[in-house]
Amino acid sequence: MNMQDFYEGKAFDCHEFFGAHICDGGTVFRTYAPNAKGVAVVGEFSGWEPLYMNKEGTGGVYSLFVHGAKAGQMYKYRIYTNSGYCDHCDPYGFGMELRPNWASIIVDMHRYRFSDEKWMKERDKNYNRPMNIYEVHLGSWLTDPNNENGWYTYEKIAPKLIDYVRSHGFTHIEIMPVSEHPADESWGYQNTGFFAPTSRYGTADGLKTLVNCCHLAGIGVIMDFVPVHFAVDSYGLAMYDGTALYEYPNSDVTNSEWGTNNFIHSRREVCCFLQSAANYWLTEYHFDGIRMDAVSRAIYWQGDPARGVNGNAVDFLKNMNSGLRRLHPTAMLIAEDSTNFLKVTAPVEYGGLGFDYKWDLGWMNDTLDYFRTPPAERPNHYHKLTFSMAYFYNELYLLPFSHDENVHGKATIIQKMWGDYEQKFPQARALYMYMAAHPGKTLNFMGGEFAQFREWDEKRSQDWELMKYPLHDSFQKYFTKLMKLSEKHPALYAEDYTSESFKWLEVDAAEECVYIFRRTSGDSTIVAAFNFSDKPQSAYAFDYGNADKGTVSLRELLNSDWQEFSGNTPKPQKAAVITSEISDGKNILKAELPAFSGRLFEVI
Repeated sequence: MNMQDFYEGKAFDCHEFFGAHICDGGTVFRTYAPNAKGVAVVGEFSGWEPLYMNKEGTGGVYSLFVHGAKAGQMYKYRIYTNSGYCDHCDPYGFGMELRPNWASIIVDMHRYRFSDEKWMKERDKNYNRPMNIYEVHLGSWLTDPNNENGWYTYEKIAPKLIDYVRSHGFTHIEIMPVSEHPADESWGYQNTGFFAPTSRYGTADGLKTLVNCCHLAGIGVIMDFVPVHFAVDSYGLAMYDGTALYEYPNSDVTNSEWGTNNFIHSRREVCCFLQSAANYWLTEYHFDGIRMDAVSRAIYWQGDPARGVNGNAVDFLKNMNSGLRRLHPTAMLIAEDSTNFLKVTAPVEYGGLGFDYKWDLGWMNDTLDYFRTPPAERPNHYHKLTFSMAYFYNELYLLPFSHDENVHGKATIIQKMWGDYEQKFPQARALYMYMAAHPGKTLNFMGGEFAQFREWDEKRSQDWELMKYPLHDSFQKYFTKLMKLSEKHPALYAEDYTSESFKWLEVDAAEECVYIFRRTSGDSTIVAAFNFSDKPQSAYAFDYGNADKGTVSLRELLNSDWQEFSGNTPKPQKAAVITSEISDGKNILKAELPAFSGRLFEVI
């Protein structure tokens, strides 16, 4: 690392200098504590007696070579200040003890060897590839009966998770934060170890094994990353050198809504810490992308547009994304951002923030609000489902039904549907078809694929026992069919972000709650037709357009109301085909649209 780059906010490799690095005969420890009176390292190698570190010049760096210190040994930094001393974990530590303990652990980061060269060479940002993301919390996706905490290790969960993801049509896994954190209830979003994979599930090599196995199976892996705030625990980053080094000195802007400390992005050393952490996960663990949490809180002061743009934090995002794009040109940078801030996914050189994708939280909110609404009132809310296409091409949007929509009394996706237990299922089937057919890559939180009713609890496994009930079993079969179909047809993925690939065919049927649109990519054309009312529409007529080119025939690919999915429509032995008629210059097609249903057709 170039120290001048560190002080100027340009470094992306701080983890190669700071932290604990094994070398011949021992380990070199380095930490940055510019306002400390002195620093010592204490650890197993010294019988937990302090070994005083050397201050390198006037720049705030302390270092020490400890002979015999080796991988697997624990250590802490003792930071001396005017008021005494406080022990901290290593901000750049590559491993940590299991909570509630918090010592850092020396890790040999060069021992593991990946075998995913082919994947890494061929991967890209998936703009024109299928991308159906499965969001997972490793500790509660499936629990291990042989572990008192219920956690599988990274290595042991890998084959189970990979087999499940592949068999149900997902292309990527998004893992909720696995950087070390003290509270299970924070789900990893309140970090103390920004370079340490959580010891809940094992070791650094274990996490590398999980990612490597995913790649060998053709599954991409995205990691949640938190560049905005950190846990307030005294052994972490808070008041690290006796002063507000990583956080704002003013509590007015330091304290976040989550009870954490906000990073002070005006400090160049802090920017280097965060952008090095992002680079570290992409480099050392071969993650295929990072989803950055709470970006709105970086764009605006405390996430509030009324308080104005936080210019330093915005500059940090731009600089970090530019650097990551240079270092990892095929890795995805995804923003979880709920604001209307412009050009989030535009390149930095064109005035943007430099992200590759942005979560479309407006689409998510409007869509779920619509499906909560009683059918009799839906005509009044008809354009909640058309509004997304009015702004869709402003950014590169990803459609998320994330963990946030399955907790805190919000109810799960299936539970959000209007009506009683049995009425919810056909609506949810139609909803997911609408999501799959809508332009944009998709993300679904675990449990949604089999219609879990219970809100997510990080302490419990998913309700896999629901598979013995026909409605849930058939729902999962339907979801799987839908995901695999969306991978097969280029019209549903290849030109998501090209406006010419999408056309409304019916967008003025408020009373009927009918929506019909066409997706096209090259020779692949899909027509999606939906009836979100509680009344069937018999032989519903709509204009396909292109009457000058002659009639068109559609072959049915999937019907959310088929009996095999617990619907009411028998599946024909041979795929249904409907053919248009030219009338008064219009290319008219007629389709049966059962209540609460969706149908997908391919043009033949």
